[in-house]
Amino acid sequence: MWNIEALDLAAYLERIGHPHVAPSADSLSSLHRAHVLAIPFENIDVVLGTHPGIALEAIQNKLVRRQRGGYCYEHALLFGAALEQLGFTVDRRVARVQPHKAGPRTHALLKVGVDGQEFLADVGFGAGQLYPTPLKDGAIVDQAGWDHQLTLENDVWTLAKRTPDGWIPQHASNDEPVRPIDYEVYHHYVSTHPKSPFTGRPVVMRVADGVVRRLVGEELTTEYADGRSTTRVVPADDLPEVLAALDVVLSDEEVDRLKLV
Repeated sequence: MWNIEALDLAAYLERIGHPHVAPSADSLSSLHRAHVLAIPFENIDVVLGTHPGIALEAIQNKLVRRQRGGYCYEHALLFGAALEQLGFTVDRRVARVQPHKAGPRTHALLKVGVDGQEFLADVGFGAGQLYPTPLKDGAIVDQAGWDHQLTLENDVWTLAKRTPDGWIPQHASNDEPVRPIDYEVYHHYVSTHPKSPFTGRPVVMRVADGVVRRLVGEELTTEYADGRSTTRVVPADDLPEVLAALDVVLSDEEVDRLKLV
């Protein structure tokens, strides 16, 4: 159903700088971290109106061969295919973003089984999740310096982030099966609807231990796990340098078109 045989696993592993491994909880954690550190979260093709779609061949060409980034559908489908080829059990899922508000049910993520355990694998949630989270009520994982907690109510798993104001829900999901056509529909909305947060401005996010960098529109914010943060406006002429520092390298034509946006 998910066409995982289209993935060149060796090329993917080279892209994230990770060896071929047997499935285990430890290797899942290592692969998850390597993927997030290597492949940016970014929506530049959506903003430019040139997104190639979310067929696995297109995702592989963009994120692996061209060494670009993508958003949740691209990340989840790529990571899921790699995990399945490596021998993990993978279920594709959808989450409602900001479930305590009016958030849409449009975020793609994975449920992964290995070693008799189940994990939430979420490589495409912006700069949030560096490691998988055990699917256990109350599980807390330090994600690059920020605690995240998974809780279960009825059949819904809610992921929340610890902040000075308490636990803030990030997204909520359950085990309702997802088909490829569902991702196509959600991707169409997220990549084309005028009210989508990804259609009108560039969004690029990178995470490393203790630091998160976010370019949203023309503002670049750097947030540290100790509570410090800085924000600055990025002039159009500085855009190529800033994007390159966030591991997003564009052609001159793409940069010129993005400046107009």
